Amino acid sequence: MNSESSARLRLEFPLHFLVWQNDYRQLERDVSQVEKVDPRGRTPLHLAVSLGHLESVRVLLRHGAEVTKENAKGWTVLQEAVSTGDPEMVQLVLQRRDYLKASTALGGVPELLCKIRESPDFYMEMKWEFTSWIPLVSRMCPSDVCRIWKSGSNLRVDATLLGFENMTWIRGRRSYIFKGDNNYTELIEVNHEEEVVDTERFDISREMEEVTLDSMQPAEQEVAKRLTTPIVNTYLDTRHIAFERNKSGIWGWRTDKTEVINGFEAKVFTANNVNVVIRTRTEHLTDEEKARIKDERNILESLLGTVEQHVSAQGDLTLEYATATNPTAISPEEYFDPDFDLQDRDIGRPIELTVRTQKCVMLFPLH
Repeated sequence: MNSESSARLRLEFPLHFLVWQNDYRQLERDVSQVEKVDPRGRTPLHLAVSLGHLESVRVLLRHGAEVTKENAKGWTVLQEAVSTGDPEMVQLVLQRRDYLKASTALGGVPELLCKIRESPDFYMEMKWEFTSWIPLVSRMCPSDVCRIWKSGSNLRVDATLLGFENMTWIRGRRSYIFKGDNNYTELIEVNHEEEVVDTERFDISREMEEVTLDSMQPAEQEVAKRLTTPIVNTYLDTRHIAFERNKSGIWGWRTDKTEVINGFEAKVFTANNVNVVIRTRTEHLTDEEKARIKDERNILESLLGTVEQHVSAQGDLTLEYATATNPTAISPEEYFDPDFDLQDRDIGRPIELTVRTQKCVMLFPLH
């Protein structure tokens, strides 16, 4: 890299440039704009993790780099850390994430309780279901009616769909009750069939004192589990969502479908063109682990109208991916130039990706 290019990159992307060089000592002295995004959609922390620069990662985390932020392709810092296959990297990022998660959650409880108390009391029902284009299979798909009550600073949620095991949807009657009172909160789970009640009580002030970075040290088993299981990202694709009012009756006598909820007549709408997208990455796994995961894939998944797409790693182009051991595969000028087409080249390990899309239809009774 010539001196002119180096000066330009230092001026435009100072932290990213230091991360690229893994100049962590200078990075320690000059940490600013820690969340700035480069032309490839990465923060300095995302870049450091993908390049495998542990020293730079430590510096950025100490200076408050956001560990839960997603890059331009929707992957979190922890997911990218797992993709490196480096246990120390995973431990470092996981520890910081868990610490921030716990401290942020506890710190927000008093404000949350205040907002719950101030909001109007209500009762609502939400019905959701999955459908399939294969006849009769829709009966096997999950569905549930979720009921929610709010009174003062207390919440109650009732649900009947509990999980999936051995090709069977597990159902039951559960109530989850949240009770808040200043610095004390209580979470109650009621198992109506077995008539069992589990209660957890929290003293917010004491819990906050006990949450430290050292206390969030992840167990070796947890790190190992993440490194031997796929990276999974699930989200609802609502880009083409459309709401349609449900009809009842036949021929020319069709009218708007209604349901009576808590004494009120409500019209029923269907939300169409909603897809559940499941993205799975496996580049950090061994061939044996990949084979095991493929064998364990849920048979029912193929019956639910799932569309699957594979994006395999470009085996012959592996050396074109910049890593800590191969930093010259892509030059800084190429990476930081938004007009330069990297094509199949990038940083980090070549991604092995499977994308599965499943159609979802949601019903909404609205008053």
